[in-house]
Amino acid sequence: MTDTIADLQMRMEAAAAALDFEEARRLRDRIALIRGGASESEAAAVDAVALTRQRPGAMGLGTSQQRVEPPAGWRPPPKPDPMTQGHRRRR
Repeated sequence: MTDTIADLQMRMEAAAAALDFEEARRLRDRIALIRGGASESEAAAVDAVALTRQRPGAMGLGTSQQRVEPPAGWRPPPKPDPMTQGHRRRR
């Protein structure tokens, strides 16, 4: 199977035009590997789909934030009445 970069680019563009973005992504990654120095057989054997994506909060910002647990039996205070909020009683 000898695919040149031009053939792979044509197939990638055709897949993108047909809205098959997964196939276009695979071909794009294969082109990048070949341009990076990998042989065609190595580039064809690599499938980046098996890589797991990072879960939100697994690393980076927000990982050291603790979740606050209210004490047992605690209830939030009642919400103020919007009709009387900001009005004082006259004496």
